[in-house]
Amino acid sequence: MAVVSYRRILLKLGGEALAGTEGFGIDPDMAALVASKIKNLKENDIEVAIVLGAGNIWRGLQGLEHGMERATADHMGMLATVINALALADALERIGVTTRVQTAIEMRAVSEPYIRLRAIRHLEKGRVLILGAGTGNPYFTTDTAAALRAMELDADLLIKATKVDGVYAEDPFVNPLARRFDHLTYIDALNMRVGVLDSTAISLCMDNHLPILVLDLWQPDALLKAIFGQPVGTSISA
Repeated sequence: MAVVSYRRILLKLGGEALAGTEGFGIDPDMAALVASKIKNLKENDIEVAIVLGAGNIWRGLQGLEHGMERATADHMGMLATVINALALADALERIGVTTRVQTAIEMRAVSEPYIRLRAIRHLEKGRVLILGAGTGNPYFTTDTAAALRAMELDADLLIKATKVDGVYAEDPFVNPLARRFDHLTYIDALNMRVGVLDSTAISLCMDNHLPILVLDLWQPDALLKAIFGQPVGTSISA
């Protein structure tokens, strides 16, 4: 019987994971599909914390291009991640997975405030922990929030689940022959200015020796392969 390589993971999902073919908004069918993949992890006794982006609802760059204050645009994005968190929590609860939503910006009517020890206790009790509102501060991406929360929660692995199956030397959608890497060191990833994960998040993981795995969320069983230590995606480590 296969043995899992990790017991607690932080899963970073882009908001687009919940969007339909238009790439905007929340498609309940897509939310249900993502929830089923997370349920597969729980069935293998993996403790799962999730940080969501908000690209399906709001991108701060849109506001900046029209003269909006950066802090305002970022706060709007943080609130949008909470909408995604609630949608995913609902999809998980409907298939029998117990969840807790915590947010870095307090909104007690819909979520708990993020409290590290309480968050860890939820994980220990087998609940899926969904973390909204990023770090609660402007100028930080949800990638950085994911790296920060992964460290705070003592995660064994940070998984960045995207629509590409790893890190490439060039954009694979532009150049289908671009080279894909099975492994990169933190320094290599920083020097390459890897587009799939921001440099602050990579630096945080490097300073705290937290391995990163970039994989395709939609590749069949990619998440399960990851937790069993099977080759999938691109690993970034020392």
